[in-house]
Amino acid sequence: MSCLVYIWPRHGRALFVLAGLSPLTAADAAQAQALVADRPDFTEATSTVGLGGFQLELGLTLGSDTDGRTTTRVHTYGEPLLRVGVLTERLELRVGTTLVTQVDNASASGVATSGLEDLYLGAKLALSGQRGFLPATAILPQMTVPTGSSVFSTGRTLPGVNFLYSWDLNETLSLAGSTQVNAAVADDNGDYSEWAQSLSWGIATGRRSGVYAEWYAFVPAGPEGGSGEHYLNSGLTWLANDDLQWDLRVGVGLNDAAEDMYVGAGVVMRVR
Repeated sequence: MSCLVYIWPRHGRALFVLAGLSPLTAADAAQAQALVADRPDFTEATSTVGLGGFQLELGLTLGSDTDGRTTTRVHTYGEPLLRVGVLTERLELRVGTTLVTQVDNASASGVATSGLEDLYLGAKLALSGQRGFLPATAILPQMTVPTGSSVFSTGRTLPGVNFLYSWDLNETLSLAGSTQVNAAVADDNGDYSEWAQSLSWGIATGRRSGVYAEWYAFVPAGPEGGSGEHYLNSGLTWLANDDLQWDLRVGVGLNDAAEDMYVGAGVVMRVR
């Protein structure tokens, strides 16, 4: 089971151009002032926090999955993701982890196990801004390193890469997606590759609020990873001020391999 380590406009435009692309427009410059978070949906934003930007994203997720007579509850606390813009407007470094409590059996005698997950490291590089039908794009090399508690650590470094794309369709509607592949570890400690795909629709409901609906899936590249998992989730964001955003979300699994449901809340804080 994969854990979700997890102001409008939500997806935003990239804030730079590469050689051969047109210069930044007034719309691109205005976009740079918006607070764009990588939570609460699964799909990451194509934009970065900007050179010298410092953004901390925190959350809480409560999940439940029933298999026969056994119910497993997985709670993640903190879910910190620190994003720092370095060297250029189009590059950010990222680090995150989370505290997990897993409770087997929904009863007073259920066994609870708590600990930290492995450390997440990444570097998001925005590649292009949206130009007509061409989406804004970014690439995100990422990995986890074995620093977590023994019960939750994979015991090895797991690299991966995430390709991001998004479109602002009009002033209130956006579409974004991601395609990624990551190294993973099976229950028998074998290695395999896992693909993940997502599509997320966002709608602005006011100057400071927005909602989204999203589908995403985890698909193992071989039999070692078991069956794929498919999810639907939805949520809302509210911008308290230019540098503080609150969010709520709820998700459901679409097949037996997926977690049955989860709910979560979070906050995003930016320092400029």
